[in-house]
Order: sequence, then C-alpha cells, then structure tokens
Amino acid sequence: MGRQCQLTGKKANNAYAVSHSHRRTKKLQEVNLQWKRVWWPEGKRWVKLRISTKAIKTLNQKGITAFAKEAGIDLNHC
Repeated sequence: MGRQCQLTGKKANNAYAVSHSHRRTKKLQEVNLQWKRVWWPEGKRWVKLRISTKAIKTLNQKGITAFAKEAGIDLNHC
C-alpha cells in the first residue's frame, strides 16, 4: 500500500528545500506514520493500523468504529 495513512489517506507532499541563498531544491515531505494497535470493542479484538499521528489524535476523540466507517474501511480485514 505504500506510505499512506489507512484512515485519513494522507501521503507524501512535494516541496522545496530553500537554502539561505534562496536556492530551491526539491524534497519530499513524508507523513509521520506509526503502527498502532487499537482495541475494537465491537469485534472484541485488537486491530493493527498504520496511521498518521494526526489520525491517532482524531481516533481518541471519535473512536475506532466511527472513524473507520467514515474512511470506508472494513475492520474485519485489518
């Protein structure tokens, strides 16, 4: 699947690294992805997801079931 958040779909961004003399070179801004084990109460088991740190914060607010439904993910296959 590559380096992409499973819940939000975030992926790398193309950008410029600008030096002091304002010389611009291309760089890739990667997403801060983490492997996270999340307890899924409806399935009564742990689910292992590769998600961004922003998604971890949102996950704490919304809950795994609502967030996965919004993202269109079937947690039975994770």
